Amino acid sequence: MFESAGRLVYRSRWTLLALTLAAAVLVAPLGLELFGRMADGGFEDPRADSTTAARWNDEWYGGHAPDVVVLYRHPTVKVRDARYKAAVHASLRALPGRYVRAMATYWTTGSKKMVSRDGHATYAVVTLKGDEQRAYAAIADRLRTVENLYVSIGGSVPLLDELNDQTAADLTRAEAISMPVLLVLLVVVFGSLVAAGLPLVVGLLAVLGALVLLRLLTSVTEVSVFSLNVVTMLGLGLAIDYSLFVLKAFREEIARGATNEQAVVRTMATAGRTVAFSGLTVATALLGLLLFPQMFLRSIGLGAAAVVLVAVGAALIVLPAVLGVLGPRVNALRITPDFGPRGQGGLWHAVATSVMRRPVLYLVAVTAVLAGLAVPFLHVKFGNVDHRVLPAASESRRVAETLDRDFARNAMAAIDVHVLVERTFTDDPPLPGPLGQGHTPISAVTPVSPVDVRPLVRRLGRLPAVTEVEVAGLSQDNGAVRLAVRYAADPMSDQARALVRAIRALPPEPNVRRVVVGGPTAAQLDLQDSLVATLPWMALVVCSVTSVLLFAAFGSLVLPIKALLMNVLSIGASFGVIVWAFQDGHLASALDFTSTGAIEATVTVLILAVVFGLSMDYELFLLSRVRAEWERTGDNTAAVAAGLQQTGGVITSAALLLLVVIGAFSTAGITIVKLLGVGMFVAIVVDATLVRALLVPASMRLMGGVNWWLPRSWRAFHRRIALREPTPTPPPTPAPPPAPASALRPAAAPHTPAPASAPAPAPHPAAAVPPAAVSPAAVSPADASSGDASSAAGASADASSRAVAPSPSEVVPPAVTLNGRPAVFGADTDPVPLTAPIPRPDASQPQERPGWVRVVEKRARVVRPLPGGGWTWEEADE
Repeated sequence: MFESAGRLVYRSRWTLLALTLAAAVLVAPLGLELFGRMADGGFEDPRADSTTAARWNDEWYGGHAPDVVVLYRHPTVKVRDARYKAAVHASLRALPGRYVRAMATYWTTGSKKMVSRDGHATYAVVTLKGDEQRAYAAIADRLRTVENLYVSIGGSVPLLDELNDQTAADLTRAEAISMPVLLVLLVVVFGSLVAAGLPLVVGLLAVLGALVLLRLLTSVTEVSVFSLNVVTMLGLGLAIDYSLFVLKAFREEIARGATNEQAVVRTMATAGRTVAFSGLTVATALLGLLLFPQMFLRSIGLGAAAVVLVAVGAALIVLPAVLGVLGPRVNALRITPDFGPRGQGGLWHAVATSVMRRPVLYLVAVTAVLAGLAVPFLHVKFGNVDHRVLPAASESRRVAETLDRDFARNAMAAIDVHVLVERTFTDDPPLPGPLGQGHTPISAVTPVSPVDVRPLVRRLGRLPAVTEVEVAGLSQDNGAVRLAVRYAADPMSDQARALVRAIRALPPEPNVRRVVVGGPTAAQLDLQDSLVATLPWMALVVCSVTSVLLFAAFGSLVLPIKALLMNVLSIGASFGVIVWAFQDGHLASALDFTSTGAIEATVTVLILAVVFGLSMDYELFLLSRVRAEWERTGDNTAAVAAGLQQTGGVITSAALLLLVVIGAFSTAGITIVKLLGVGMFVAIVVDATLVRALLVPASMRLMGGVNWWLPRSWRAFHRRIALREPTPTPPPTPAPPPAPASALRPAAAPHTPAPASAPAPAPHPAAAVPPAAVSPAAVSPADASSGDASSAAGASADASSRAVAPSPSEVVPPAVTLNGRPAVFGADTDPVPLTAPIPRPDASQPQERPGWVRVVEKRARVVRPLPGGGWTWEEADE
């Protein structure tokens, strides 16, 4: 499939590039319309009591959370002065009626809570009509025009307006910081300006795609204002990561002498396949957020999953089309030597060797470090989003903090208690009128009054931490009374939560049908209950789908389970650092945020989904190479070492580039984005260094052949669903000289690839000398065991000088059978040809001979000729 896609992309490259350019120009204005269309909040569960209470506030009592709060202050004149009243009311009367539904001030309500403790400040509450954002924009300047008074504006609508402005500023700053740094790093990796610029182009396309997708989503559903930075960060980072893998594979194919088309096809069949699986895995983890009822999580999950697929599409369609046009010119404008990941020697060779020699030490040490990082998560406290997500200089935040500090405590955060009263008819219902004259109306019911809730008010007033209980509204149509329970504790404190639980636990009064508790503290408790109830289902769905993908890709029942366990360690370490940094406030001054003593619960779930997807991303890149080596050699230790050595550098480069993007977005002024950025940053550092480089190889080394365990009854099923690409045909090369028999690989010799900087042409399968073409007399057991390397090599060379590559019709498997099937072992049948030749054998080790049967780690291989020449193999049942 990927080979066919590569050919299609190459042959349509000019058309694809023209369509991409046209689409980018046409949809760019649509993406810019996103700002101002996103929604605030979205952290509540629509089915919770607190959400029902908030809806009743709006529908039955004309609103509770004010749209706009206008704070007035004078340094010397007090609120009771008539001049103060005249100035405030004159300003409010000037507001156009088409934008304002209602207004309330101290002088219209008589509420002493609307006057500051020092008597010099008061506030007005304004409820808007229609589109609140548009209405606020129309009256904002008039609200500030008050004679001789200092005016500050806050409330939910101005807060959302500031969040939109802050989000746009954060996005611009993050791109301005990350793009130059990414360009420098990419130049260091590739050494060429052309090659370095291509991932940035793909990243910008992903950013544009993110804006357009979110804008389209706003037409069908609400989209959280916090989703823009999150979705853009993921799209940019993953697009650059995926481009790195595709570009690296293409340059290697060009270095082997492939034509432009052959290089594109081969790149799609190898790196393209891995990128596609990686994108599916990350998107699956993000789509798990759709199981949650909160708009915040659903909108980010849908938008982020969509932009990941956009990044995959850009890396697998647009980038290969560009590469097909450039060909060898991808290395043009070289500035530095190529410092990209090497295949042999260097740091990763030393790491692989060390881990393979001391796997137990690495396993224990790394596990201990990760457990230590996760310890702070044991005392985690979850909170809710409030005005403190904005920078300290934000006007809306300063207004909210002033109201909480200088006015009655929690004036805007009281616990709402909605009491539905049991009512009766005032008279017996009259009998219906004569036939044909309709029915006599039902008798009126008794009205509700504060007297109906007096017993409940007394019981509420006796609860700990309650400072006041007042009747805040009556709804005669619905037979309801709203009580405002005021308290002195912080709304997110344990004391406030205990108070909400105590109110909900009170036994019902005889004349009460139902009691519904709302407010910020109740909403936070309901949010936690909702997340706890949904999280296991998300984990089940995501882990199941991910396990199926890993099983289809690698044909093992053990590897998916091990990958999930490794991810748990990465996520645990990330969560521990988040609690230490944000809840405990150790990085508050360094990152410029205000610690609330709690972690926002929905962001924790978001980090879980994002980090799980990114961790599995790097797992796929590593296991793909290890699996290829295992299929080639049948030696688990050699396969793990070679896989780590060959992927360590490129995974590190990809992680470093992604860290630059995440680090730039972590400078955002919104605390939620900082928290997500730090969580992702820590998880990627831990995953790319401790987990993928040390823990995974050490565990696979100790597990040996168990890594690849698959019950015999499952093998046929896996062959049917295996997500593998058939062996693609490498570019044609000149016929090689006859292969010496000494090139036969020893039974346990691991493969050591050559450096990427010195590639060698890959041998064509048809030109490889199969074992059957070598005379049994070429290498004798005596030669192999005598220790005379020169005589063995000479005999091998002499015998192989008479060997030629057979035609397909001449290829005959050896006359050795296993369970009645022809068997041969030791052929180099790696579906991904490596850049290095097979190493020369050690003459002191036994050499394989044609006709020998070698079972590697209890596995047998059956080799068959390919129709076009060469060999392929499959595992025998025994």
